[in-house]
Amino acid sequence: MDIPRIFNITESAHRIHNPFTPEKLATLGAALRLEPGTRVLDLGSGSGEMLCTWARDYGISGTGIDMSPLFTNQAKLRAEELGVADRVEFIHGNATGYVTDEKVDVAACVGATWIGGGVVGTIELLAESLRTGGIILVGEPYWRQSPPTEEVAKGCRAGGISDFLMLPELLASFGDLDYDVVEMVLADQDSWDRYEAAKWLTMRRWLEANPDDDFAKDVRAELISAPERYAAYTREYLGWGVFALMAR
Repeated sequence: MDIPRIFNITESAHRIHNPFTPEKLATLGAALRLEPGTRVLDLGSGSGEMLCTWARDYGISGTGIDMSPLFTNQAKLRAEELGVADRVEFIHGNATGYVTDEKVDVAACVGATWIGGGVVGTIELLAESLRTGGIILVGEPYWRQSPPTEEVAKGCRAGGISDFLMLPELLASFGDLDYDVVEMVLADQDSWDRYEAAKWLTMRRWLEANPDDDFAKDVRAELISAPERYAAYTREYLGWGVFALMAR
């Protein structure tokens, strides 16, 4: 069980697998007013930076589930590094359908709503693990400005314009599901740069170390096309944020 190999390569040096900086992740934790003992579930936990730093800074405990063996191992190492391995657990597995035995205070899926088949299904899944009065966290893209053509949308790695909403429409959609939006922290172009541009050096280093790998031609093609595509499309048109929701 694993994610596509290209992501294990391009994001192997990332601690945060979304367009968030450590500062924005800390801002999110502070905005949620996390208290010691808060229990957090993170579906699609990546390299565990959210749970590990929140355990260190706010005293939370939690469980993360991710399909990547590489990222899951990195998360365990990060927990050891920060001295929080006794408070956070990381499981290599498919988070689709995962529900905790004990209800949690915060149920999160930050940037992996494919786990629930989209935003609606992911919120429904997270709600099954959430205590009454708890908070759901959803990380999701939105359009910063509406793409003028379907080609531009596809340049942002979307299937089409209809894949994402403008920010006001996305916020309204949570209300349509009978949730209050109680906080949000949004990526900006600088945090997008750190997420996307960091992949380029990682790819170059990987190519230098693996010139005879059968996958090298795919990585080379991505390295050639990614900077221009990102600057022309994603950086200008695609936003991303984490939204905190509470059931009405």
